[in-house]
Amino acid sequence: MASARVPYHPDWRKRQVDFQSLTENIDTTSAGGRLVFHLLASMAEFERCLIRERTCARLVAARARGQRLGRRPSLGDAERRSACNAVIVEGEDVLEVARRYGVHPRTLARYIERTR
Repeated sequence: MASARVPYHPDWRKRQVDFQSLTENIDTTSAGGRLVFHLLASMAEFERCLIRERTCARLVAARARGQRLGRRPSLGDAERRSACNAVIVEGEDVLEVARRYGVHPRTLARYIERTR
């Protein structure tokens, strides 16, 4: 089956628009072709739903095991406290501190916002 997803809208029948695959023997001008097309579309939708259910189940299981999901933080807790302290208490420039810790200034600004 072709990898490109081809949507088929019921309105297309009114406009006499049909789909004809060059690699598979699917032709929506006939009743049999429409049947094959709709069966394949239904199976693809079913498979997509299964993938979604399995993905959600894996995320729930990972959370139950205590795994942290998503991207790792740029800085550890000690580095984050030290960087925020340098800006808030010591009055250092955010750009300079961000450069020193190897993070984007906006990342450091978000850490500071959460600290306050």
